[in-house]
Amino acid sequence: MKVSKYLSKHLRHQPERIGLALDEGGWVEIDTLIAAAAAHGFPVTRAELDHVVATNDKRRFAVEGTRIRASQGHSVEVELGLPTATPPAYLYHGTVARNLDAIRAEGLRPMHRHAVHLSPDRETATRVGARRGRPVVLAVDAAAMHRDGHVFQVSANGVWLTEAVQPRYLRFPGPH
Repeated sequence: MKVSKYLSKHLRHQPERIGLALDEGGWVEIDTLIAAAAAHGFPVTRAELDHVVATNDKRRFAVEGTRIRASQGHSVEVELGLPTATPPAYLYHGTVARNLDAIRAEGLRPMHRHAVHLSPDRETATRVGARRGRPVVLAVDAAAMHRDGHVFQVSANGVWLTEAVQPRYLRFPGPH
């Protein structure tokens, strides 16, 4: 877990903190990453890195040849080059109750990321929301959004991405 968090921090948010420069697609040479991590007090072996990539339950990282990148969730400028995709009728977003007033008013916004992240099923959205407290799952009428011209992409690990979700496309749960 420690290696995964370290990779997320430096491949998604602060590569410059350890002297990394991601290319336009978010890729960096694995040897460069390993050397930078070691130089900044976090030694990690190629075997440990491969293990984290292979066993991460959310498949947060992708390896292509001698390069690695985060699959999505960047706050630094990258172009993942994901093709557009037709979404299923509904996608889901996990959040917590304290965010609902803002979401009702403004919809879902990417905040510090490049896109809004949506889950393909309620179970995944529940796990996402639970990271910040008691989860609340919102249904997103992705079919209507798609018909209205909104663009969707799906990352290698199954996370659906879109620029924003206006309140009219959201279905809020009833009172508990």
